[in-house]
Amino acid sequence: MATTRTLGRSGEPSLARAHRIGLETIVRREYGRIIRIWGQTLLPPVVTATLYFIIFGSLIGRRIGQMGGYDYMQFIAPGLIMMSVITNSYGNVVSSFFGAKFGKHIEELLVAPLPNWLIVLGYISGGVMRGLLVGLVVTLVSLFFTHVPVHHPLLVVASVLLTAVVFSLGGFFNAIFAKNFDQISWFPTFVLTPMTYLGGVFYSVSLLPDWAETMSYANPILYMVNAFRYGFLGASDVSLGVAFAIMGTFAIVMFTVVVTLMNRGTGIRE
Repeated sequence: MATTRTLGRSGEPSLARAHRIGLETIVRREYGRIIRIWGQTLLPPVVTATLYFIIFGSLIGRRIGQMGGYDYMQFIAPGLIMMSVITNSYGNVVSSFFGAKFGKHIEELLVAPLPNWLIVLGYISGGVMRGLLVGLVVTLVSLFFTHVPVHHPLLVVASVLLTAVVFSLGGFFNAIFAKNFDQISWFPTFVLTPMTYLGGVFYSVSLLPDWAETMSYANPILYMVNAFRYGFLGASDVSLGVAFAIMGTFAIVMFTVVVTLMNRGTGIRE
């Protein structure tokens, strides 16, 4: 006996249409949140990046000279852009999803006909949007201080997208387990920030002592920053193949883990 599917007015299966509308709703809400509070989401990275360029680029950079064959301001520009993408992708999802838990409106999503992987995808899309918007704004700021060439545009796009996805998933993971606002700030303060500063944003790891250089290769952010820098400058301290393998693996594994935790109701039904 043939089975039939319920179709909407557009001829689209009703369940697929519900999924599409649900995803669009989450993404639009996240985008609206980013734009509505632009003074908290877009303006602070501009101020921070400007200070970095003035202090590290203009003042200290004159004394340093060149780094990796490039003017120091050019060298740090990709790192500062990526640092902004990392912190804002992470921060957007951890604050938004925890806010949904804290305000109890996460329950509206849980009872909706949406699979958990779609809910995760919606929040991750919001984190990626904020990361890319901030990255674009910081890039524009950098152009006021230095010329940043783009040698490999596709590598720039691929590396920034993968990085934004990875840290958006990291923010979601943090938000699942967080029970109060202090717990959503602990990881960025004591783990993410040190890893970012030690990830080759302001220096080439080839300048470090052998033991410190070896330790640096255990930092995944080093690979993300260098893959992004290679897209701009054509120079990297790490293998691009290894860098993209690490980013891709982190994205797949973290997405699987986060969806599994959602399916189990960890942190949201306790």
